[in-house]
Amino acid sequence: EVQLVESGGGLVQAGGSLRLSCVASGFSFDDYAIGWIRQAPGQEREGISCISTSAGTTYYDDRVRGRFTISSDNAKNTVYLQMNSLKPEDTAVYFCGALKKQFASWYRDAKEFVFRGQGTQVTVSS
Repeated sequence: EVQLVESGGGLVQAGGSLRLSCVASGFSFDDYAIGWIRQAPGQEREGISCISTSAGTTYYDDRVRGRFTISSDNAKNTVYLQMNSLKPEDTAVYFCGALKKQFASWYRDAKEFVFRGQGTQVTVSS
């Protein structure tokens, strides 16, 4: 059974930090890229970052580049998203997802993800 389980969300003040974790199981970690998708209230899901776990290549949307860092621990089938300098506009449900690694650069399109977790809420207060 494919599972992606997120953790680490919560309530933080603007300027603060959170680290999200995503533990994957049930599929070959090396065959996929793992990314983070977020959905703010009333908005569509959007991919914000992705890592090709086999190559280590990382991708960031302009809205998070320089503030967020994605990393992976392949021995633990786990991907992390370190979020610093959080802003109220980062408030959203954050999902981790998997897409075929040859499509990693398409991470901004949430429809490209073939597996997705249940999400974790991140709320940034002003």
